[in-house]
Amino acid sequence: METWAFKEKLRILSGTCGSGRCLSHLTVLIFACTVTYLFQNLFKRVLLKLAGSIMLNQPLPVSSLVPPQQPLKELLSEMVRAKFHFQNLLPFAAMATAQCIFTGLTVISKAAMLQGLSPFVFIVYSNGLRTIFLLLAHFFSRRISQPPITFLILGKLFILGLVGTTLLQNFMFTGINYSSPTLSSAITNVQAGLTFVLAVIFRMEKVDIRCFRSQIKILGTVVSVSGALTMTIYKGPALWASLPANPQLHNLLPVDSNWVFGGFCFAIVALSSATSSILQASILREYPSEIAVVMFYSLFGTIQCAVVSSIVERDLDAWKLSPDIKLAAILCSAVGGSAACFLTVWCIGKKGPVYAALFGPLGIVIAALMGAIFLGDALHIGSVVGAIIIVSGFYAVIWAKSKDDEVEEECSNRFPSSSWQKTPLLPDH
Repeated sequence: METWAFKEKLRILSGTCGSGRCLSHLTVLIFACTVTYLFQNLFKRVLLKLAGSIMLNQPLPVSSLVPPQQPLKELLSEMVRAKFHFQNLLPFAAMATAQCIFTGLTVISKAAMLQGLSPFVFIVYSNGLRTIFLLLAHFFSRRISQPPITFLILGKLFILGLVGTTLLQNFMFTGINYSSPTLSSAITNVQAGLTFVLAVIFRMEKVDIRCFRSQIKILGTVVSVSGALTMTIYKGPALWASLPANPQLHNLLPVDSNWVFGGFCFAIVALSSATSSILQASILREYPSEIAVVMFYSLFGTIQCAVVSSIVERDLDAWKLSPDIKLAAILCSAVGGSAACFLTVWCIGKKGPVYAALFGPLGIVIAALMGAIFLGDALHIGSVVGAIIIVSGFYAVIWAKSKDDEVEEECSNRFPSSSWQKTPLLPDH
């Protein structure tokens, strides 16, 4: 049994890390650590045995020079645990970075719209440039053994572009124009609750009512949705109103900001975003190429947004750009949006749609601070109370999911043939 466990740990450590370079680095690291450990213990035992044999004038047995296997097994166990934590750290860092990028782009886009940039023009230009960047990235990073794309996958990508780009972005930037980035981050946190429900319906998330972890997931989701509703319905008195450094920017702030209409727009955004996450997870199962998925659904979304914007925005002067904050916002959205979308899709492929949706609360704090500092948005007591409720609920769900990952990893190590090796019982003839 110990020999099997020892070989199993070696097999875990020899697994691929996403690329051949990472595999070679991991192999070199294991080999160096093992050789160093063996020679260190062997050299120590040789010196001790030689000294003892010289003092006692006894022959030196060769078998006593071989170090025991137990310390090496403990070393490999520590390396397996370190690899597991490292694999969990990467998706966390990716989603945290994506949330920072999305929130920053939200603030920059609102500043550009306050200067007169049409949201429909912004969507078309930013998505067009983003598609060009993704096409170049896909061309230079495509793999030799890339799976062939079918008409069924193209149809799903077209629907993904409709839901994840056309509906989502048009309603999102319209809502931003009528409210604030803080409300944008708050209402879209309902996305996590909707994503959780859809993931359970489509069997992408396991829920057992009798299990404590599943109870925490459900309770945390309900608490977070309640916090988002609190932040929307109850605005409350202003705790701190920051005046912008530029008085002209303060004059451009929308005085008749309609939070009700903005909340309606962001509710549609939350539903579109949740549906988009489920579609991305479904497509990645059939076509496991993150950069290609992002590129195709950005391309389809750009075409659809161009048709919609040409109908809604008929003023030709609105399509003219000058080198100011409008052009800067479009460029930042194209570059930053490409990176953030890729990180999100990659995380969905690694950890599932619910895990990616749980990082919405991080955007609330960033949006509230950036909106108050750079745009002069008032920080209301309803925003603070709702943010506390949202963060408490969603990070309770993150804790439950981390425990699920630990249980799955333990089961995979104990029964590897059930999860890693899909060997048929009978050979195909």
